[in-house]
Amino acid sequence: MEHIERESMEFDVVIVGAGPAGLSAAIKIRQLAIENNLSDLSVCVVEKGSEVGAHILSGAVLEPRAINELFPNWKEEGAPLNVPVTGDETYFLLSDTKSQKMPHWMVPKTLHNEGNYAVSLGNVVRWLGQKAEELEVSIFPGFAASEVLYHEDGTVKGIQTGDMGIGKDGEPTHNFTPGYELHAKYTLFAEGCRGHLGKRLIAKFDLDKDADPQHYGIGIKELWEIDPAKHKEGLVMHGAGWPLAETGSSGGWFLYHIENNQVSLGMIIDLSYENPHMYPFMEMQRWKTHPLIKQHLEGGKRISYGARAVVKGGFNSLPKLTFPGGCLIGDDAGFLNMAKIKGSHTAMKSGMLCGEAVFEAIAAGVEKGGDLAIARVTEGEDLFTKELTSYTEKYNNSWLKEELYNTRNFGPAMHKFGQWMGGAFNFIDQNVFKVPFTLHDLAPDFSALKTVDAATFKPNYPKPDGKLTFDRLSSVFVSNTVHEENQPAHLKLTDASIPVNVNLPKWDEPAQRYCPAGVYEIMENDDGSKRFQINAANCVHCKTCDIKDPSQNITWVTPEGGGGPNYPNM
Repeated sequence: MEHIERESMEFDVVIVGAGPAGLSAAIKIRQLAIENNLSDLSVCVVEKGSEVGAHILSGAVLEPRAINELFPNWKEEGAPLNVPVTGDETYFLLSDTKSQKMPHWMVPKTLHNEGNYAVSLGNVVRWLGQKAEELEVSIFPGFAASEVLYHEDGTVKGIQTGDMGIGKDGEPTHNFTPGYELHAKYTLFAEGCRGHLGKRLIAKFDLDKDADPQHYGIGIKELWEIDPAKHKEGLVMHGAGWPLAETGSSGGWFLYHIENNQVSLGMIIDLSYENPHMYPFMEMQRWKTHPLIKQHLEGGKRISYGARAVVKGGFNSLPKLTFPGGCLIGDDAGFLNMAKIKGSHTAMKSGMLCGEAVFEAIAAGVEKGGDLAIARVTEGEDLFTKELTSYTEKYNNSWLKEELYNTRNFGPAMHKFGQWMGGAFNFIDQNVFKVPFTLHDLAPDFSALKTVDAATFKPNYPKPDGKLTFDRLSSVFVSNTVHEENQPAHLKLTDASIPVNVNLPKWDEPAQRYCPAGVYEIMENDDGSKRFQINAANCVHCKTCDIKDPSQNITWVTPEGGGGPNYPNM
């Protein structure tokens, strides 16, 4: 498709992804531009979801530190932070029937939630989108950034949005529309966890050469409408233990009573799990049968479902944040603080810091005679600094770095020592005194999977009852996932023979289980041979396959813009 003539648009700044980081960056840039009489400074945000917030999935308990800085009057301006945390409980599930509530003093301070809010992050992001548009940020929902564009000298030039109307055979159909080229002085990548362009940029510029491998979890969430008599607005619960402990897997769960008699609940399962028979989706379904959890849901109705990978490597896994022409912000870099199980405030702060650096660089270039509202031009290259190293300097002098540094051992301790000993280590590190050393976790998550011969324990997963527990297909239905059926699969296999010839005999092809949307199946042909089937239309864009495939044979690329889940109130 290289011969296709494409229209291009020029901006000062292009941001990929309308999440907390991307929108906070856009807002900060425009706030500063207006304050400093540079109101022509142009900012464009592209978002692959059908609308702002459509692909946002989080618990979420929001720490308001960053939003307090970005919008000091957020309450008066109507930000949807309506449910302050009123109850904060932590449990360890000892078995399928027993649980132990942890005394508050025993819980690491990072998990204390006084002053925080139980929110729908999707609705917070929708509000941020409105505020950005009020500041004249151009937001293009339904446009997926498919390629990074480069100048001849290797500096990032911008992005290309995906073509629309390409058939399954890779050829243009009658309604083909070529993607646009969006050029900018600076391009910020805010795609969230395992961003497909961020992944390429990290590899191209070797941004992670001095970092530990990134680590991930798969977050699986449901939204329920419950019996009003059982609703306790502002109660937040966290825990660990059963059922993950049965397979030696690590992770945790959450249950939040939000507004309108709704409960959001889910599990985050570390993708460093070893047992190939472990089935993350069914672990979450099984967890709901525990009496501690079930009591909240009985008499209620599930109204939505979703799944998304989360970054959990923290401080030790952060890549270099800048490269010529652009930056990584939010979870494209990996700013989530797993010790708090929170990443929204850190994503927002990273976007704000980057936004400050971008504005200052553009203002300095204009001072030297550079133009606004156009992308970098060759003859004016010397007017605008190529690499925004000031973003890294701002990060190094911020509370964001301090927070991540202070919790740098949390994840490695859980991986190295297990949940009991790791929890004890983190209690000491967070509540008693800071340990004077840094733990490292150097094995990538995909490498942890044992072969079927080495992992003989198979969990027992009861058949879903359709009331409390569900199957994957009915779950995908309530995620409102839609894709154009006639398009090339956006899940690319490097070698199409590996799933059946390698992954199936060694690991019983774990894609059948780790995918929370039932995208991957092993089917039997008429002659008895096996084939690997990809049901790409089911994909909820969680990125787990791109992370956990033990042969590293699956690459997630963006499908047509507007496709994927349409999460309401998630």
